Amino acid sequence: MDVQLADADLLVSLTAIGRAMEEEFDPRRFLEEFSAKLQGLIPHDRLVIDHLDENGRTFTVFAEHAPPGLRLHEEHYTTAFDPHARYVVADWAIRRVFAGEEVLVHDLATDPRFAALNPDERRLLEAGIRSGVGVPLRSGGRIIGALAATSLTPHLYNQTLVATTQQVADLIAPFIQSTVLLHRERQRRSRLRALGTLTQVLATSLNARNVFGDLATAVKPILDFDVMGALLISTSGRELELLARAGPPDIQGHPERVPLEDYSFSQRVVAGEAVVIQDAAVELDPSFPGDRRITDVGGRSCMIVPLRFGEQVGGAVYFGKRRPFWFDAVDVEMAIGIAAQVVLAVQYQRLAQEQQRLALAEGRTRQLEQRLTTLRQELDDRYGFHRILGRAPALREALTRAAKVAPTETTVLLTGESGTGKELVARALHHASPRTEGPFLAINCAALPETLVEAELFGHEKGAFTGADRQKPGRFEQAAGGTLFLDEVAELPPTAQAKLLRVLQEREFQRVGGTATLRADVRLITATNRDLARAVAEGKFREDLFYRLNVFSVHLPPLRERGDDILLLAEHFVRELASKLGKGNGGLSREARDALIAHPWPGNIRELANAVERALILAEGGLLTAAHFGLDGAREHRPKAASGQALEPSTPEALAELERRAILAALGHTKGNKTQAAALLGITRTQLHTRVKRFGLAS
Repeated sequence: MDVQLADADLLVSLTAIGRAMEEEFDPRRFLEEFSAKLQGLIPHDRLVIDHLDENGRTFTVFAEHAPPGLRLHEEHYTTAFDPHARYVVADWAIRRVFAGEEVLVHDLATDPRFAALNPDERRLLEAGIRSGVGVPLRSGGRIIGALAATSLTPHLYNQTLVATTQQVADLIAPFIQSTVLLHRERQRRSRLRALGTLTQVLATSLNARNVFGDLATAVKPILDFDVMGALLISTSGRELELLARAGPPDIQGHPERVPLEDYSFSQRVVAGEAVVIQDAAVELDPSFPGDRRITDVGGRSCMIVPLRFGEQVGGAVYFGKRRPFWFDAVDVEMAIGIAAQVVLAVQYQRLAQEQQRLALAEGRTRQLEQRLTTLRQELDDRYGFHRILGRAPALREALTRAAKVAPTETTVLLTGESGTGKELVARALHHASPRTEGPFLAINCAALPETLVEAELFGHEKGAFTGADRQKPGRFEQAAGGTLFLDEVAELPPTAQAKLLRVLQEREFQRVGGTATLRADVRLITATNRDLARAVAEGKFREDLFYRLNVFSVHLPPLRERGDDILLLAEHFVRELASKLGKGNGGLSREARDALIAHPWPGNIRELANAVERALILAEGGLLTAAHFGLDGAREHRPKAASGQALEPSTPEALAELERRAILAALGHTKGNKTQAAALLGITRTQLHTRVKRFGLAS
C-alpha cells in the first residue's frame, strides 16, 4: 500500500514539473509546485536542480526553490546563457554527484568530506543547512546534472530517501534536458540573428583597423570576451601581423609581428581548425613564446578561429578571457560567423577600388536573407503540422505523437496504408526538427530496381558496375545535415537491409565499389504500408533492422476510419483543384457527400484527390454529384471470412480483402491496363505491381 502511495506521489510530482514547463520559464519559480508535491516523499527546506555542461567540467543551476536567505544562484541560472553563470565542477562538493555518486549527508557541519567548502557552500552552512541528499540526473545515456534536497534538520535523510530521490531524478531528467535544449536553441538562433547586424558596423569604413573597435563593441553582447583581436598571415606565410585589437588597457597588447611558430596551436589554425583552450595554464606549452605570453597576462580561456579567404586561411580572429572554461561549441559557431564578417572588412580594405561591386553584392546578400526568411515562412505554411487537414481523434493523436518526436534525432517509423499521408508527416517531422535548415530527401524503395538499390542509397565509385562511368554520391550523402525519408522500406532487398542496419548501428557506410568509410549525418524516417512484424515472422524482413527502425512509430489511420475528415478533405481538394482546372467555384451535393462517406477508399487520400479531380473534369459546373464521382452512395458490403461471417472493417483481413477487391475492380474497369488502373487507385504502377503479386492476381 505504501509503495502504491509513493508511486502516486511521484506521478503527481511529475505532473507538477509538466505544468511548470508549459509556463514562461523562471528558474526561481519552476520548482515551487514540484517542491510542494515532493514534500511527502522527500522532506526538504531547499531543492536545487543543477545542469552539467557537455564538457563535464562546468555546470549551471537549472532551478532552485528556497527561502530568500537560502537562495544562492541568482546569477548562475542555466537559461541565462551567460558565461558568468558557469561554475567549475572541481570547486564544488556536488562534483561527487556529477561523477555518478549518490551522496548522503547526515550533518554538513561534522562530515569530513565537506571540511573544505567554497564561500557559497559555506553560506549554506552558516544559514543553517545541516543534512542533504544529492543524486545524478541521467538522460540519453549520460549524466546531465544533479538533483539535491537539503534540510535545516540534521540526520533527516537515510538510504531509503536516497533511493526515492534517485527515482524522482530518473523521472524528471528527460524533461530537464529537453527544456535546456529548447532554450539553448532559442538563444542560439537569437545570437545568429544578431550576427546580421555586424555587417552594418563594418560597412561604415573601408579601413578594417579603424572600424575594429566598433565591431568589438557590437560583438560583445553576442560573444563575451576580455580581449579580441585579428591577425593576418604575412605574404611570406611565416609570420602573424596584428590587424587590430580591442580590450582593456591593463591587458598587454599583441606584438605587431610574431613568428607563426611562437604558438603551439598555430598549425592547427592554419589547417582550418577552430581552436578552443579551456584552461591555458594546463593546456598551453610555456616553451612556446606565444603560449607563455598568453598565460603571463592572465589569460585562462582562448578561442582562435581561422579567417578564410576563399579556400585559403589568411589569418585568425582570437578571443581571450581571464576565466577558465569560458567558451563552448555555440561560441565557436558565433566566432566563425564573426570571422566571416572580419574577412569581409579586410576584403573591403584590400579591394577598395571595387567598392561599388562589393556594395551591390552586400545588397544581394540582404535580399537573399530576406528571401530566405520568406522561404522559411512558406515552408512552415506548406509543411507544418498545422497544415495537415483532419479532425479525427486517431489522426490528431498520431500528429501529436509526431510533434513530440520531431525535435529529436530519433528514428521514426510511419505506418499506414498507401495514400494516408506518410510523406506529408515525414516532411512535417523534418520541418519541426533542428535539421530543418538541411535537405529533405525522399526515396520510394519499391520504385528502385533491386540491382540499383544499394547504389542509390549509398552511392558508387567509378567502375563499380557496368554503366558506373563516374563517382556518384548516394542519398545518405546528399541528405547530410538533413533528413532521409525511405518510403516502402519493407520492399528493400536483404542485402540492402543488412547495409542499412550497419548505417543505423555505426552511423557510417561505404559507397558501392569503394573502401572509404563515410559518416551518415542524417536523421532517418521510414514508412511502410505493410505489417513489418508479420514480415519479420515470415522471414521477409530482418528482425534486428525492424527493431532499429521501430524506435518510435506513428500510425496514420486509413481515410475510411476518419469519419467527417473525408468531406473536409474533399472540400479542400474541390477548392484547390477547381481553380487549377478552370471550373469556378464547385461544391458537393448531399448525395455526393453520402457517397463519399460510404466509399471504403482503399487508395485513401490519394484516391480521394484523384476522384475529386476526375469529378471536376466530368462536371459541367455547379455541384458535384455521386454520378460525377462514379459512386452510388451505398456502403459496400463487408467482406466475409471463410466461415461466411462478415469481417470487421478494422481487421487486417478485411482491409486486405477491400484492397484486393479495389484492385480487381480497377483492373476490370481499365480492361487490364495497369498504368490506368494505378492512376485510378491513386498509387504508382510499381506499387500496383507489388500488390498484384501479393494477392496472386497476376495473369
